[in-house]
Amino acid sequence: MTATTELPGQPHIHYSVDQLHVEGLPLSPLACEHGTPLFVYSKAAMLSALDAYHRGFAGRQAQICYAMKANSSLAILQVFAEAGCGFDIVSGGELARVLAAGGDPAKVIFSGVGKTRHEMKQALQVGIACFNVESEAELDVLSEVAKGMGKVAPVSLRVNPNVDPKTHPYISTGLKGNKFGIAHEDTLRAYRHAASLPGLKVVGIDCHIGSQITETTPYLDAMDRVLDLVADIEAAGIPIHHIDFGGGLGINYNGDTPPQADALWAQLLAKLDTRGYGQRQLMIEPGRSLVGNAGVCLTEVLYLKPGEQKNFCIVDAAMNDLPRPAMYQAFHQIVPVKPSAGQDAVYDVVGPVCESGDWIGHDRQLQVKAGDVLAVLSAGAYCMSMASNYNTRGRAAEVLVDGTQAHLIRQRESAFDTFALEQLV
Repeated sequence: MTATTELPGQPHIHYSVDQLHVEGLPLSPLACEHGTPLFVYSKAAMLSALDAYHRGFAGRQAQICYAMKANSSLAILQVFAEAGCGFDIVSGGELARVLAAGGDPAKVIFSGVGKTRHEMKQALQVGIACFNVESEAELDVLSEVAKGMGKVAPVSLRVNPNVDPKTHPYISTGLKGNKFGIAHEDTLRAYRHAASLPGLKVVGIDCHIGSQITETTPYLDAMDRVLDLVADIEAAGIPIHHIDFGGGLGINYNGDTPPQADALWAQLLAKLDTRGYGQRQLMIEPGRSLVGNAGVCLTEVLYLKPGEQKNFCIVDAAMNDLPRPAMYQAFHQIVPVKPSAGQDAVYDVVGPVCESGDWIGHDRQLQVKAGDVLAVLSAGAYCMSMASNYNTRGRAAEVLVDGTQAHLIRQRESAFDTFALEQLV
């Protein structure tokens, strides 16, 4: 590989001069300088993904709120804050991160089924844009908290439209059996109740049907159901100022073919126009589609272990660093940072954690030897944000690449860091 070779769906991650690069930087020196496991992100890839949404919303009233649960590292949040994004949060801790990164609280939407009174107070004190409320019981508590503070909480009710997003069941959120949102048939009653509470002001309606969605039809179906509700709610005398269609757009992990954000929204906006809602204020909360293909995880090959039924490639990244395979049986491409002279064989790529579920990839054709560095692709979303200290393993370092510059945005945790808040008795 002497010429530049782009990887499918990841134009800012490519081979050049026989080495994998992120933007203009080769990855081997970064692995040597910062050690492995190491997450490396492309700023250009994030902004390119965001631009697709901006193109899709050209000429419309729309606020893009990055769903920060996908990757909540402060420098990542800073990139999106400086690009004008708001943020979709699901905890008081995430709100604190937004503020620390320079985000505007007036562009924050607070989602999640289990907001505490303390978190509600935090959000009301800084003046967030909206609470996405997920139950009638939450309406009562939020009204009580807001009234006690002498404030009025802006609310949008998250509707469960019972639409199948055709994704993994763990990340499907819009079916009747899911814990999220208010049932479609209960929505009008819930809105009437919200409008009657003294501490609340109804400002919108929200719908989010799942994650890693690769088809357009579920979005179109959900939009129809939500717009039917908007008509009913406004007929009851409750104005809806904004419509929030959530996020969930998938990325290319393994030959997946999700629609591009601008192409998807061309179809959705056409439906909005047809139904007379084209000039309504819109909110969306993309997460994975902004950061997923912007990141790689570098990991060193420790040992090659042949077996009767399986050959194992044991690496220093584990399920605590890359939890998606263990949690969702998720697929990540695994490629060498440099071509190797090692033996070509089929391996299960596994980590050192003491669990049989500690695997990164099954049945991968690799030419590797001990000491080689591999890159786990599409690792920008739901990897570092879900990482843990299981087996007292410090979380990995993170680097943000901007052109030919590398910025260390998170130092590697030491063993001491993992138990610094604990005390002997």
